[in-house]
Order: sequence, then C-alpha cells, then structure tokens
Amino acid sequence: MRVIDTSSRMLGIFALVIIITGSLSYGAQHSSSGKNSEPSQQNAVDDLNSRTGPYFDLAASKNVTALLGKTTYLNCRVKNLGNKTSVALQVSWVRHRDIHLLTIGRYTYTSDQRFRAIHNVHSDDWTLQIKFPQLRDSGIYECQVSTTPHMSHFVHLNVVEPTTEILGGPDLYIDHGSTINLTCIVLNSPEPPAYIFWNHNDAIISYDSGRGGVSVVTEKGETTTSFLLVQYATPSDSGQYTCNPSNAQPKSITVHVLNGEYPAAMQHGGQAKQPRLYSLLLCLCLLLY
Repeated sequence: MRVIDTSSRMLGIFALVIIITGSLSYGAQHSSSGKNSEPSQQNAVDDLNSRTGPYFDLAASKNVTALLGKTTYLNCRVKNLGNKTSVALQVSWVRHRDIHLLTIGRYTYTSDQRFRAIHNVHSDDWTLQIKFPQLRDSGIYECQVSTTPHMSHFVHLNVVEPTTEILGGPDLYIDHGSTINLTCIVLNSPEPPAYIFWNHNDAIISYDSGRGGVSVVTEKGETTTSFLLVQYATPSDSGQYTCNPSNAQPKSITVHVLNGEYPAAMQHGGQAKQPRLYSLLLCLCLLLY
C-alpha cells in the first residue's frame, strides 16, 4: 500500500510540473507574438526618428512633368541637415546633361537667369525654379548634400508640349439640316487647359447668338476633349473651324455643308469624284450602243 501511495504522489507532482511548464511556455509565446504584431510602419517611423545624419524625404522629392514654357519647380527635401554635425552642410543642384552646377545653398551659381535657388529659413525643402522650361531642359537633375562622401538624390524632369487634334479632318462633309459634331482632343498635357475657344472662319463662336443650336461640352482630365455641336446645319455654316486650347497650338478642320445635290466640289485623294462618275457613265453608254 505504501508503494502505491508513493507512486501516486510522484505521478501527481510530475503532472503539476508539466502544467506549470506549459503555462510558462504559453505565456512567453503569447508575449512574443504580441510584440511581433506591432505594425511595420511604426518600426519604419522609429528608424527615421533614430537617424542622426541627413537623409532625403523621397515622398517630397519626386519626378516632375512640366508644360513647355510654364514655370516649374524641382523639390528636394533633406531631413536632419544640421543635426549632430559641426560642419555646415550645403545642398546643391547639378544638371546631369552637361554636369553644370546650378545652385549652392540659397545662391544661384549659373548665368542662365531661368534658374533660381529657393530655400526658406528653417525649411527642409531646397527647390530649383526653372522659368520658361524648354524641351532641351528635360533630363536628370541631382540634388547633392556635401557630406563625406556626398549624398545624392536624382529628380527627372520631363518637359512636354501639348498637341491638338480634331477627329475626322482635314475635311468633313455633312448633309443640309444635319448636326455638325466636331471633337477636339488636347494630348500630352499634364494639366488641362484653362479654356478652349472654337472659331468659325477666324471669328470666335458665340454660343448664345441668335442663330441658336450651338453648344460646347468640354471634359477636362489627363486628356481634355471638347465637343462642338452645331444643329440644323446650313450652307452658311460651311467653312473653317478651329480649336484653340490655352496651352497648345490651334488645329483646324474644313466643314462642307451639302445642299442636297451631288457635291461637285467633293474631293477624294486630291481628285474630284464627279468627273470620275461621268467618265464611267460615258464608258457604259459606249458599250451599250
């Protein structure tokens, strides 16, 4: 009986040890998983806050697409520029096309007056202003910090020239009484034009004139489209129609309103259609007779 009691006690103690060990193991695992579940973004913020030297804020130093001739800005944001260093660090802009130094700090270092350095005191932004940008200004610009070795961030500038297209050109033929429907598209424009004017024979079209039936619908976006509608067209509506965007070259189309009879002036491939038809009829008559 004593042997049995001793064995039972030993088994009970062993089971209790297993339960306590399992509880401690579970608690350690639960605590570890809780720490690992912290958002990775918080870790990234902690890493940034722990930096002691300068670094580039890439979110505020992006590539730029600029309109031809419209002032644009290249920005470079440098954090911790003056932290924990006894040397005054400078931020410079260098054009890669010809390795030309454009700015040093707040000073413009080029004779090209289109370029200018912009920096406000206590600001992390070092901006390169370019007035009247040309297509040749497209390329890579380097924002450089005078550390040892120097730090660099590259910004790509793309200068674009918007273009204008009118669908169905250069000539459009419609029947008397139909609706003239012209579609003008402005392409390669990073920002929509401020306005689009339509002209008829060099005169700006008035949408509230006594003629009536004239309307324009413009849809702005990455590609801007303008629709000109002229209802109940008459021969007086014939002529040249021009689409004039504020940020692109104009484009024209010639509209011919037919008066019901066969259009003697209708062209196809640079030749009139009517003489061809008469020639075919003449050949047919000769064969029959």
